[in-house]
Amino acid sequence: MTRSSSKDRGSVDRLEVSFLTSAPSLRQCPAPDMPEIAFAGRSNAGKSSVLNRLTGSRQTAKVSKTPGRTQLLNFFSVADGGRLVDLPGYGYAKAARKTQKEWQRSVNDYLSNRDALSAVVLVTDIRHPNQDFDVDLIDWAVASAMPLLVLLNKADKLGRNAQMKALHALQRAVAEAPLVRVLLFSAQSGVGTDEAVGWVRERLGADHQVAP
Repeated sequence: MTRSSSKDRGSVDRLEVSFLTSAPSLRQCPAPDMPEIAFAGRSNAGKSSVLNRLTGSRQTAKVSKTPGRTQLLNFFSVADGGRLVDLPGYGYAKAARKTQKEWQRSVNDYLSNRDALSAVVLVTDIRHPNQDFDVDLIDWAVASAMPLLVLLNKADKLGRNAQMKALHALQRAVAEAPLVRVLLFSAQSGVGTDEAVGWVRERLGADHQVAP
């Protein structure tokens, strides 16, 4: 069992997690008996690296130069309570069309019907804004009144002016959505890590009714 500790990187706060299980579909997921935060994003947006940064361990999620490695719903237990769920990436063009449809069906089913879902973290590539999946997920979260944290990942790839331009553009787009928060983030340098960890802890600690 893989376990990552909040103490792995000195005094910097991290989420302490351990791998629980993988599921190919909603029907095979663990019982919805505690709050869950799902991590979503297009293939190659750096979702696995973001999870590893937030947990302080390179072993939490598999990182590969080949997009589309996450093909199952991967569940991680958080030591303080709740779970993190790594959803299959979307948009990997080289995957078979049937496989893409299966991945997306499991993601849609989980997001639409999972009673334990309390919030979503959307990992995006700051250099490629307004991708269809990202826009659709933001619109869905707003319509569903679902708390959403949008991480503009790979911020280290841009200069400060370009970073702020991308941040302000998305903040303006969601200005009337109080449950959506946008952060600059870099899985490489750690920018935004403390804020993201705090947001996740707050969401997992919030009152959330789940099915018995």
